Amino acid sequence: MSLSRTRTSILTLSLMGLTSFAPALVQAQGLTTAPVKSSQQGKQVGFDGVVEAVRQTMVAAQVPGAITAIDVKTGDHVKAGQVLLRIDAQAANQNASASEAQVQAAKAQLNVATKEVERQRQLYQKQYISQSALDRAEAQYQATQAQVKAQLAQAGAARTQSGYFVIKAPYDGVVADVPVVLGDMAMPGRPLMTVYDPKAMRVTAAVPQSAAPLAVSTDGAKVELPAGTQGGAVWLTPSRIQVLPTVDPATHTVQVRMDLAAGTQGVTPGMFARAWLPAQGQEAQPARLYVPAKAVFKRAEVSAVYVVNSDGKPMMRQVRTGSQSGGLVEILSGVSAGERVATEPQAAARSR
Repeated sequence: MSLSRTRTSILTLSLMGLTSFAPALVQAQGLTTAPVKSSQQGKQVGFDGVVEAVRQTMVAAQVPGAITAIDVKTGDHVKAGQVLLRIDAQAANQNASASEAQVQAAKAQLNVATKEVERQRQLYQKQYISQSALDRAEAQYQATQAQVKAQLAQAGAARTQSGYFVIKAPYDGVVADVPVVLGDMAMPGRPLMTVYDPKAMRVTAAVPQSAAPLAVSTDGAKVELPAGTQGGAVWLTPSRIQVLPTVDPATHTVQVRMDLAAGTQGVTPGMFARAWLPAQGQEAQPARLYVPAKAVFKRAEVSAVYVVNSDGKPMMRQVRTGSQSGGLVEILSGVSAGERVATEPQAAARSR
């Protein structure tokens, strides 16, 4: 990041927090005044980052087959469990039907074995058969029971396998990408769709390891989205900051994740963003002072404002002005933060 771009961004950040002077206007002996505001956000340093979804899922197939239906498109909002696409499941359905038939056959055999063992038990009680004959009948009955259980398990697996041919949304979200078309062959592990949760977003930035201690809390931290939906920069306050415990050995940077408030609108994965952290040492920028532009007037070649003291009396004071933007003028010298200036210099001059 160049020095000029950093200064421009910091000035923009400072002005964003100072555009609301109207609520602070008060009356002092008939004079409308406004406070001299200090931009504490000037003491910040920015790092380029990117918007990410906290939950983003690459939906892939678990079974092979041709894609027969795609029920959603990129940008669609989906609900948890909603069908996204279907894979040809004719062979799987036939296997499931065959397993069900085998279950029915095994149950029929179990019914016969049950009746047979009952007869053998009655005959044994009347001493018409030996103990070994009864044992063989019991063994046959137990083997048939085990066969039925095996067939039931196999049928359950076949039904589960059939469910893999219908791809459903894992949670409420937005479809970010659909890289396949009808007729494509789905293979296990091949991406079919990407879904993300728009209610949980964050900004990830690579921060030099020396600056990582700055991201210890959300106090003073800001997220800037230069390409806002309103055409200008959008400023957001992160709800949580996480510093990953590893350092990239190639760039010696640490990843800082700044979670955005739930339900933040106008952000999508991949957007450019800038993470602003409180600066320290040589990176710190001095705070800037601002007053409403209409409070500044000129006498000859001198710029001045009327500062209203605690008694409500306006006193003219020479100031040195800086840049002007958004109805505000930066004051380089002549006033202090917290002092009040008259926003109508002519009225202040008459009341002296």
